[in-house]
Amino acid sequence: MKGFLDYLPGSSVLHRMHPLVKIFVSILICAASFCSSNPFYLIGVILFNVLMAVAGNAGFIHGNGLLQRTMGILKGLIKMSIFLFILQVLVIRQGDPILTVGSFSITGLAIQKGLLLVLRLMGATLPLSILISVTNLNDLSNTMVKYLHIPYKYAFTFTSAIRFIPIFSIEMSGIIESQQARGVDFEVKNPFKKFGMILPLCFPLLISSVRKIESTATAAELRGFYLRTRACCTKSYKVHFRDLVFMLIGAAVLAGGIIL
Repeated sequence: MKGFLDYLPGSSVLHRMHPLVKIFVSILICAASFCSSNPFYLIGVILFNVLMAVAGNAGFIHGNGLLQRTMGILKGLIKMSIFLFILQVLVIRQGDPILTVGSFSITGLAIQKGLLLVLRLMGATLPLSILISVTNLNDLSNTMVKYLHIPYKYAFTFTSAIRFIPIFSIEMSGIIESQQARGVDFEVKNPFKKFGMILPLCFPLLISSVRKIESTATAAELRGFYLRTRACCTKSYKVHFRDLVFMLIGAAVLAGGIIL
């Protein structure tokens, strides 16, 4: 899942949509995932996200395509979901038992709640990562300032946070690889032991992150960061028919989540 929020240049219909429309629709789909308790509907939302990735994969310029990235994210979410599903089954004790082993029993309610949790996780995580991947963050910050009247410093902070997530992920991978070169074996099956091994590595990541943030802040100040206003954005972003259709689809998905 490394670099899962990096911008992927392309000329697909998703790339050409208004930046705010893409963020708005991703929020609608996320909300629909949490509104619905129907597992079949949630599976349909996941499939819809995959179809969006297929649409965004057309006209891709270079590197790994959006569809490949989406499937990689989905694979990572499935691994995480297995752990969360087992945790839900072990923790929830309400409901009628359907399987009893000694004094321990698995209830139908626990399975239902665990399944809903993992499906909602996948349905709510995919749309934002897909649509952010086909959105230029400079365009996103410009539209937030120009059309939503958000102060530039807040829009810049939001988009910078998105930019730094893949950078921190790459930094963490480099730290882990350097520790492996020193003989540290992270390939352990116990997740708690692996977490205990990775936790101390957060301190060098924190130090390098502070250094990057300080250098970025200095560079932004030298470029007149505090002088930026809404009038500085001269690029025009028009809402086309495809944007209206996409918003209607997002609204329909949310309505289906509320009804179902």
